[in-house]
Amino acid sequence: EVQLVESGGGWVQAGGSLRLSCAVSGFTFDDYAIGWFLQAPGKEREGVSCISVADGTTDYGDSVKGRFTISSDNAENTVYLQTNSLKAEDTAVYYCAASSIGYYYCSVSSHEYDYWGQGTQVTVSS
Repeated sequence: EVQLVESGGGWVQAGGSLRLSCAVSGFTFDDYAIGWFLQAPGKEREGVSCISVADGTTDYGDSVKGRFTISSDNAENTVYLQTNSLKAEDTAVYYCAASSIGYYYCSVSSHEYDYWGQGTQVTVSS
C-alpha cells in the first residue's frame, strides 16, 4: 500500500522556520519524484517544490524560491521541505505527493502526481 505521511507543520511567527517531512512507503522510492504543494482556504492547490529522488533534480514555485529548500534522505525514504523566512501568505495545508514521471525529472504541476498524503497545517502569524 502506497503511503505518504506529512509531519512538521505548526504555528510560527512571520520570519520563522519550519521543517516539513514526508515519509514514503509502498513503492520504489528512487523511481519517483516527490512534490510539495500548498492549499490555502478558498484557493487552488499551488506547487511549492519537487525533487527527483534518483538524481536530486529540484524545482521551486516562484513564490518560495530563495526561502524554501527541498531535500531527500534516500536511506529513510523521506523528503524534507525546509521553510525559512515564512510569511503570513504561506499559511496553508501542505501536502506531499509522489509522481511516477520522476526519473531524473520533476514538476511542480499537481496533475503529474499519482499519490497524495493527508497534509499538515502550517500557520504563520504576522
